[in-house]
Amino acid sequence: MLENWLRPIPAGWIKDLNLEKSRFGSKVQRYEKELPDLKQTDIALIGIGAEEADALRAALYPLSFPFGHLKIADLGNVRKEDHSFIIPVVQELLEGGICPVLIGHDGRFVQAQFQAHQACQHSVSLAVVDQQIAFHPKLAEVKGFYLNPILQGKNRLFHFSAIGCQSHFVDDGVWMDLEKSHFDTVRLGKAKANLPDTEPYLRDADMVAFHLGALKRSEAPGTVDASPSGFLCEEACQLSRYAGMSDKLTSIGFYGFRNDLDEGGATAQVLAQLAWYFMDGFASRKNDFPASMDGLTEYIVDTKHHDYQLTFWKSSKTGRWWLQVPVKTKKKHQRHRLIPCSYNDYLLASKGELPDRLGEAFGRFG
Repeated sequence: MLENWLRPIPAGWIKDLNLEKSRFGSKVQRYEKELPDLKQTDIALIGIGAEEADALRAALYPLSFPFGHLKIADLGNVRKEDHSFIIPVVQELLEGGICPVLIGHDGRFVQAQFQAHQACQHSVSLAVVDQQIAFHPKLAEVKGFYLNPILQGKNRLFHFSAIGCQSHFVDDGVWMDLEKSHFDTVRLGKAKANLPDTEPYLRDADMVAFHLGALKRSEAPGTVDASPSGFLCEEACQLSRYAGMSDKLTSIGFYGFRNDLDEGGATAQVLAQLAWYFMDGFASRKNDFPASMDGLTEYIVDTKHHDYQLTFWKSSKTGRWWLQVPVKTKKKHQRHRLIPCSYNDYLLASKGELPDRLGEAFGRFG
């Protein structure tokens, strides 16, 4: 059925790159004449807009492929840049246990990505990496606030995290509305000051929308509304790798790249590195998302100001931490009951302080 919505890569296009057998483009399955056999496939690359996707391929294919067992397929581009074409593709891949990596020039495509997840899950956690928060509680979507239908609509959104947002782009009312919903925001300064502390937010997401506007203009000039402030390429690649490492995450979209603004192809190279590091993180997954307690060590913290204990869990495989929500949860929310956290969160709790993020998490289950 995927052939109904996808357009193959032009046959022979890869030959012009003169790739060695060890390069990325020589290792992936490609949809050229016939759709490849997707059995055992882990990741599928899909373009939403041929111009940007092909520019990515030209930068990504010559890179190395140290991913060993990872099976990756390049499924070409959607035939039409429309939600009715994107949603069934993403949904079919999700249902087949394949992680879609979407390449699109417009951040609004996150709506289609989210709707595909809604069709497959009872509740969805979304993380967005962007300089802005494309949401306003009082303004319509036509103003560019394409997250409004997700954050305000009657849907299956369980949690939302915004990473890398810059205060001068966000109205006070937006912060207040997100706080009332117990959603998380990690402003740019805080994220850059301690990048590893952003990892639990990405680990908690079912899907990620990574907007290239989160990077400095000097790093990614081929981006709509590029800003002089933002993440460096190295920092953005680390965030992308964190996302790939999460056993919970099942799709990612990279948005905001405009090939017509990308003089010299610098942004295409940045985007290729972001995709590469996501796959590198994916190849490093340890399957320690705690569907069971096997391989986890329990740490109990007594709290002086609350009538419950806090139970932390540490993975012996990766050293990553989770906090168990000490309240009753609905059956459909059981998969969210263990909240990703950091060792620093555990240390603060041991001193009698509950980190703000964990307090917000408890509020979501109230």
